[in-house]
Amino acid sequence: MDFSIITSTAVACDRRLHTPMNFFLLNLALLDLGCISTTLPKAMANALWDTRAISYAGCAAQIFFFVFFFSAELSLLTIMSYDRYIAICKPLHYGTLMDSRACATMAAAAWGAGVLSSLLHTASTFSLPLCHGNVVNQFFCEIPQILKLSCSDSYFREVVLIIFIGSLGFGCFVYIVVSYVQIFKTVLRMPSEQGRHKAFSTCLPHLAVVSLFLSTAFFAYLKPPSISSPLLDLTVALLYSVVPPTLNPIIYSMRNREIKHSLRKVLQYTVF
Repeated sequence: MDFSIITSTAVACDRRLHTPMNFFLLNLALLDLGCISTTLPKAMANALWDTRAISYAGCAAQIFFFVFFFSAELSLLTIMSYDRYIAICKPLHYGTLMDSRACATMAAAAWGAGVLSSLLHTASTFSLPLCHGNVVNQFFCEIPQILKLSCSDSYFREVVLIIFIGSLGFGCFVYIVVSYVQIFKTVLRMPSEQGRHKAFSTCLPHLAVVSLFLSTAFFAYLKPPSISSPLLDLTVALLYSVVPPTLNPIIYSMRNREIKHSLRKVLQYTVF
C-alpha cells in the first residue's frame, strides 16, 4: 500500500490528529499521491509493454493533472511554512489565526491555485502547432519537451507563462525561506535544548524537500536548450516529479510521534 494512502487514512480516521498541521499533511499526502499517480502508472505500463505511445488527449490530461498537483503542492508547502511560523513564533495567536475556517480557506486556495495554473498551462501548450513530430523524449508529457516540438516562433506565449508562474514559485520560495529564518531565530532563543531539537527536526526536512522540489523544477523548465540532453532531462524530471512526492509523507510522518502511533494501528489493521 502506498505510504501516502496510509498517512491519509491515519490522519482522517484518528480524531487526535485533527489539528491544523495534520490537516495540511493530509492535503499534502493527497497531492503527493495524485502527482505520482499522474506520471508513474503510464510510464510503468509503457515499460511493461515496450511502448512509448500516449494519445493526444491522454497527454493533455497528464499535463493538466500534473501541473494541477504540482502547483497546488507548492501553494500548500508555502501555507505549511506559515503554519509553522505562527506555531513557533506566535504561539499565543495560533488558535485564532489557524482556526478550522482559516485552514479550510487556505487549503481551498491552494487547490484553486492548482486548477487555475493547470488550465492556463494546458490551454496555452496545446494551442501550439507541433511542427517537429510527435515524439516526447521523456517518461511523461512534460511541457518543456512539448515546446521542443512546436514551431520556434509560436511558443513564446507559453515561455512567458512559464516565466510568470516560475516568478510566483520563486516568490513562494522566498516567503518559505524568510519564514524559516524567523523560525530559526526564535528556536535559537529557546532555553530548552529538547524544544530546539524538535523544532529543527520538523523544519529542516521541510526546507530540504522544498529546496529540492523547486530547484530541480526551475532547472527543468527554465534551463536553456543548449544544455539539454536525454539523460540530464530524465534525471531532473525524476528529481522534481517523483522524489519529493515520495519522500514527503515519509519525512513528515516519521517526524510526528502521534502520526507514527496512528500509522502502527493502520498497518496492524491492514496486515491482520
